[in-house]
Amino acid sequence: MFSSSVQPGLVSLFSSTGSDPLGLFASRTDPSLPSDSFICLVNDASSQPAPPPPRTLITANDSDEDDANVSPNYALDQTVLHIQSPTVKTTYIRCPPKRLNGPAGVRKDEHLGLKHPWIHLQVRNMGREWAFEVGIADQSGREGIVRCSTFQKRPKLKLTNPPLLLLPLSFPPASSRPLTSWSTISLNLPSLLPHFSSASLARADEDETDQPGSPPPLDRRSGGVQVPSGTYSHVSYVKVYATCRLRRIWFSEGGPQQRLPWEFQLYAAENE
Repeated sequence: MFSSSVQPGLVSLFSSTGSDPLGLFASRTDPSLPSDSFICLVNDASSQPAPPPPRTLITANDSDEDDANVSPNYALDQTVLHIQSPTVKTTYIRCPPKRLNGPAGVRKDEHLGLKHPWIHLQVRNMGREWAFEVGIADQSGREGIVRCSTFQKRPKLKLTNPPLLLLPLSFPPASSRPLTSWSTISLNLPSLLPHFSSASLARADEDETDQPGSPPPLDRRSGGVQVPSGTYSHVSYVKVYATCRLRRIWFSEGGPQQRLPWEFQLYAAENE
């Protein structure tokens, strides 16, 4: 998708305030849950416009019941993407979309092809389970999937095809008095490649099963599994599941300390 393009040091893949936020993405919802599984654009501060019936927009549950005033719960006075579903795996956005190519409809997925070592996501904690995936490839073309989720208890490796590295993810608790419900999550992708060869993480898969409702693993090969290793090459795809609010996804040469353009900053809604 971008492999043959000149890639600047910072590439914005998704912006909720752009003219066509999902122009590069495919989206999926669960038709069996018409009121609970949907994707829409809303103002983060007002949650308007309300989605058409029968859809029912959930609100964030950021505070503990025993201390409802702990978190100021600052929202953004901006349009954001709201991704909602009671079952994580059924509702998501993906870039690039899956495509059918070749004879007899053989599926061949187009690669995103971005070579930056860092991925960043700006998301709001909605108090529900949430997950996202990044497909990465090494210089030999071997692929692996990194899945971060709030329901994962400890890291583990599934030797599927391609192999799946499962990592736990947590938002700051309300009791820590965060200034906002929004977080910027940053991953250094080359640093994750060695974990696809970890025997201890593969053994952890034998002792723990995914929580019901989590995205399902891929089918196992009949033979050995080729795992990515060595030198990082590029990102093959990005997939963001329910439930969250999403403002931006971007790739960069630098980490969280890199200086960013002003439009990448988080601005809270003005209090009346």
